[in-house]
Amino acid sequence: MDIIYRRLPGAADYLATLDAMRTFTDSRSPETCDELWLLQHPRVFTQGQAGKAEHVLAPGDIPVIQVDRGGQVTFHGPGQWVLYLLVDLRRRGLGVRQLVTLIEQSIVDVLESYSISAAARPDAPGVYVQGDKIAALGLRVRRGCSYHGLALNVDLDLEPFQRINPCGHQGLRVTSMVECLPGRVLDMAEVGERLLAAVSAQLEGVATN
Repeated sequence: MDIIYRRLPGAADYLATLDAMRTFTDSRSPETCDELWLLQHPRVFTQGQAGKAEHVLAPGDIPVIQVDRGGQVTFHGPGQWVLYLLVDLRRRGLGVRQLVTLIEQSIVDVLESYSISAAARPDAPGVYVQGDKIAALGLRVRRGCSYHGLALNVDLDLEPFQRINPCGHQGLRVTSMVECLPGRVLDMAEVGERLLAAVSAQLEGVATN
């Protein structure tokens, strides 16, 4: 089954994008192709469905949006690639845990291509560089299909992460690819294409029914 790639221009409004993901998921049929949406959002905090208010410390001028993914609070902003995975899990024979592992491995592969050594943690979803979180993920599954996805910090202002307990972990330090590669200028578009390719390769490695 083919995968359709959508690269949303500019900074995509969070609520409009969320509504589009829900509409796509609710209206898709067993024949609908899976889609990957690559985009950046304006500055926004998003709080997962089981998120606890105490993890939002001092949001200031950045809006906080309650959403229907798993996980706690995180931050999105320009300089961070967000990749949403609209995938028919039943058709691919994937469980949620397998999808999480697939996403994490994709991010690790992309970072390795930039000589950044990263790894997942069994106790906390996401990808880490020497204990610092460089990528977050959160998913929702409805009608056997996933939406939401991952966020990879490339070259963004990390200050807003100090206004929250990232992903519900007090004192967790957050990093970015630029911070891991001092003095190196990264091509944002190239990172995005590598991320698309890595996730696609992982998905295509899963047998479809």
